[in-house]
Amino acid sequence: MDTSTVVGQSDRSGQRRVTGTYAITNATVITQPGKWLSATTIVIKDGLITAIGENTAVPVDAKIIPGDSLFVYAGFIDLGSDAGIEKPEEAKKPENFDPSNPPNDVAGITPERTALDYWDTTNGSIGEWRKAGFTIAQLLPRGEMLPGQTALVVYGDASSTNVLHESTGLFAQFETVRGVYPGTTLGVMAKYRELYKNAELKNEHIQMFAANSNGISRPEKNKSLEAFYPVINKQIPVVFEANEELEIRRVLKLQKELGFDLLLMDLEEGSNLAEEILAANATVALSLKLPDDKAKEANMEEATEEAKTAQKRVIEAYEQALSHAGNFEKAGVKFGFSTNQAKKDDFLKNLRLMIAHGLTEDGALAALTTNPAAILGISNYAGTIEKGKLANLVLATDSLFAEGSKINFVMSDGYLYEYDISKSKKIEGNPSDLVGKWNYTSETPGGTSSGEIRFTEKSGNLSGEIDVDNPNGGGKLTRPLENISYDGKKLSFTFSIEVQGQKLTVQTKGKVDGADFTGSISIRDMGDFSLTAKKTPDFKF
Repeated sequence: MDTSTVVGQSDRSGQRRVTGTYAITNATVITQPGKWLSATTIVIKDGLITAIGENTAVPVDAKIIPGDSLFVYAGFIDLGSDAGIEKPEEAKKPENFDPSNPPNDVAGITPERTALDYWDTTNGSIGEWRKAGFTIAQLLPRGEMLPGQTALVVYGDASSTNVLHESTGLFAQFETVRGVYPGTTLGVMAKYRELYKNAELKNEHIQMFAANSNGISRPEKNKSLEAFYPVINKQIPVVFEANEELEIRRVLKLQKELGFDLLLMDLEEGSNLAEEILAANATVALSLKLPDDKAKEANMEEATEEAKTAQKRVIEAYEQALSHAGNFEKAGVKFGFSTNQAKKDDFLKNLRLMIAHGLTEDGALAALTTNPAAILGISNYAGTIEKGKLANLVLATDSLFAEGSKINFVMSDGYLYEYDISKSKKIEGNPSDLVGKWNYTSETPGGTSSGEIRFTEKSGNLSGEIDVDNPNGGGKLTRPLENISYDGKKLSFTFSIEVQGQKLTVQTKGKVDGADFTGSISIRDMGDFSLTAKKTPDFKF
């Protein structure tokens, strides 16, 4: 894609808005999960989407982003982020204090605080997650049992407050301060019940005093208990971190007993509790952190039977972890994702692993966009690409979930950030293995097809092109190869074709064995088809 019209017109760092008006032209736009528009233009002015359509007029003052080879998605929404959040200083223990009855702040009970009190808008991790496509995030305060209230922000200009909502939930977790009460999981549950019940009584006292102060004592101020009032009055949920199934069960037990609205945060398992979660009318933030697959790759040929059995259990647990998202989707549980404790570089890889284990692509996109928007109550201005919504957009080089797809631009709060995708070609094998002409045969939705694939090499970088049957009439079309990856054995690349005005991306992958290639092509919503090719030995340029 030629980005020369963008360079020089917008600050690549996004730290200043050179213009308030942009036009993304002739792009493939995914307005929401399952709804695609081809050859579409989006006009943005002062941080809002002002027009979208195939024949949309481009304002004369708009800075053009050519979208001919781009796929545009709504900006991703993070249900749980610690990006830029600093941990407050540890509370000082008073002299001769009783560890069985410590002050609230010493015990990690500070619900009156907010994540915004400790948010640094200049922290580099914010830019890293924005580079991954996240434009809005619910910030989680750091600390122990009740560290404070969550807040909703947009990852826009560092000089702006970027605050959308100051309080979106009351954050709770089973983490405790060592050496003081409550120091156990059961102690946390007991303390939470005590605080909640006391807050209910105090809230009733305040309402009675306000309605008729005659004969009713004046209520004392208590900031910790007052932080529960929006939860008691159903204005915000409890955002309760629960990674494992036992923790999830305990949170659901508390919720059933006390009746608060619930967002289960950072789940790493628990899809077999889907019915209980639905019965509680709870929503879910699945962790984007997945276990590693080292056990799966380990060589166990000479291991003992006991070690092999242990490895089998670890592999089964790993496979189950990858399937939770798909299981939740099938069960109808509304969920999004949390980046808390996850690694930015693993984001798309982990998402694709979930898709390979049962999560649909539309379900994955919903979990990044429309689901979290609904959970957070911001669907009126975020989650989809529509006129009047915030200009939060992700521009990728291919379908988001395709291998090799890269994020080229992110627009957040109307600020444009451009990212270098020049290193998208991963060539670890010897490029000369591929250089030349390959005759291929493939099964396609239209039947058997054949043609040529040609690879060239310059300074260690591979490029190529493929001849394909014209789907809109007779003859052949020549299409450039993109996202070429070759490690000496495995080869993959993509190319695009237009069918009846709709651009389709064809993903090709397989194995090279000397002069033979055996693999498959994949086309969205059409399935997978075989492709074999043989290199012509005497081809020269």
